[in-house]
Amino acid sequence: PMVQNETAVSMTNIFFSLRSLKLECEKLASEKTEMQRHYVMYYEMSYGLNIEMHKQAEIVKRLNAICAQVIPFLSQEVSPPWLSMLVKTQVGGGGGRMRTVERSRRVSALLDCVPKSLTQTNNFTAHVVQEPGSPRGSPAHSPRENGLDKNRLLKKDAPLSPSSIASSSSTPSSKSKETNLNEKSTTPVSKSSSPISRTDAPTPSSTSTPGLRTTSGKAAGIETLAPGLRTPLAVPCSYPGPFGMVPHPGMNGDLSAAGAAAYSFHVSADGQMQPVPFPPDALIGPGIPRHARQINTLSHGEVVCAVTISNPTRHVYTGGKGCVKVWDISHPGNKTPVSQLDCLNRDNYIRSCRLLPDGRTLIVGGEASTLSIWDLATPTPRIKAELTSSAPACYALAISPDSKVCFSCCSDGNIAVWDLHNQTLVRQFQGHTDGASCIDISNDGTKLWTGGLDNTVRSWDLREGRQLQQHDFTSQIFSLGYCPTGEWLAVGMENSNVEVLHVTKPDKYQLHLHESCVLSLRFAHCGKWFVSTGKDNLLNAWRTPYGASIFQSKESSSVLSCDISIDDKYIVTGSGDKKATVYEVIY
Repeated sequence: PMVQNETAVSMTNIFFSLRSLKLECEKLASEKTEMQRHYVMYYEMSYGLNIEMHKQAEIVKRLNAICAQVIPFLSQEVSPPWLSMLVKTQVGGGGGRMRTVERSRRVSALLDCVPKSLTQTNNFTAHVVQEPGSPRGSPAHSPRENGLDKNRLLKKDAPLSPSSIASSSSTPSSKSKETNLNEKSTTPVSKSSSPISRTDAPTPSSTSTPGLRTTSGKAAGIETLAPGLRTPLAVPCSYPGPFGMVPHPGMNGDLSAAGAAAYSFHVSADGQMQPVPFPPDALIGPGIPRHARQINTLSHGEVVCAVTISNPTRHVYTGGKGCVKVWDISHPGNKTPVSQLDCLNRDNYIRSCRLLPDGRTLIVGGEASTLSIWDLATPTPRIKAELTSSAPACYALAISPDSKVCFSCCSDGNIAVWDLHNQTLVRQFQGHTDGASCIDISNDGTKLWTGGLDNTVRSWDLREGRQLQQHDFTSQIFSLGYCPTGEWLAVGMENSNVEVLHVTKPDKYQLHLHESCVLSLRFAHCGKWFVSTGKDNLLNAWRTPYGASIFQSKESSSVLSCDISIDDKYIVTGSGDKKATVYEVIY
């Protein structure tokens, strides 16, 4: 009995020790999770601070270069006392002062023809900075200056100061756990960033971009400035213009810090970000739109997750919950669909619908394991086939140029390749480790691009059936588009960025006008511009590839999908407020 008692006591002690160790392990696991969370938070903060430090260093260098060239040209009349002292300090020796006095006299002769309103204040340098921001042919629709807010420069009570030189882009927005797009999540997401309100003062964890403004013309009196006064401001950019770009005349290459925040950045192969100087023809020339106007609203009745436009432009197809509705937009006053195609289950959302090039067949995919193939050539559209895969959902579709093959992005990460003639699955591209969310195909039908929730973009060789490239990102990929003219791939991301990659070079552009995740993206068929839409209710039009903002439209709810007509004259968007919007593109 004693032995039994001792054994029982030992077992009790062991039990309590085990329980204590278990509690200690749980406590350590909790502390580990908390430390990991803090690590991620501090990493994001340090990343943002590092970018800001580089930007501020670049700003200081640029301002020093500008001041060094402008100060010697200012006469005593227009320069404050401290500026004169600075000049004397910088130009040492009696000979230097004599050269300064002689140069000031020559400049004074030029200043006689400048209106007094420009020379009566100490903000003369701000007036000189005001180069024209737009080509004369389209003053009201010039590119949004990449970091040069002329309205601020025109204000006499707001001279240039360190607080007005803040840049716009910081670290990507931190992710929240769920995405709520109106009633139900209608994008292939598992994480999403919360919308961020626009402010002039960026924070380390937000992308702050002021609203689009149309740029004003030249300030009064600028025409009378002698060329010698503007020449010192044409400070060469501290980095080579990517892909042979010429600096925009309104920015002189590197005035992106003078007031407004930059939104377009060139990212070099080593990860260095620099504001992009837009070329003079950023928004002029054939094929470049001036703006877009809303001409019709199609009340679908459910959240519109997919849209497509027929060729020729007559019908618009809108996909919502359980059905696709067909609209005739040749009559702007038409407010009712001409037909309704019931697909999938009634409660399942349609994620993608694609027309074959002949316009006689529509393929529909969504929150179901089957794709529906619709025959539109009959008086009443009917299902002529269904394609069944092992994946529970299809997030995106693409059709080969010869109409023989359909590619579907599956929720399991696979890319299913379907033979449309025999209605069979012929191949699956495997590589994405999470859901494949978006897809596009090259015009020659030889290369496929896919983006996934595993933070990667991959390209596939369709002739050899293998993966060619993989681009890794720090955010989930929600949308992408391949430029019809080749070379450029635009990617819309969960962290609100749009990145434009060169397919053969390491350089890329990063665009920061969206405030939340970028849900859809489409290139115009001419390849000169593209549009993106987001959870921030915005439709943005960008110049290929450097991202000069062409126009922007704000809708009343998240814009989940978009399409551009084959002639680039119409844009259709689908939104979370249960409607589609038709825009006419004005050239």
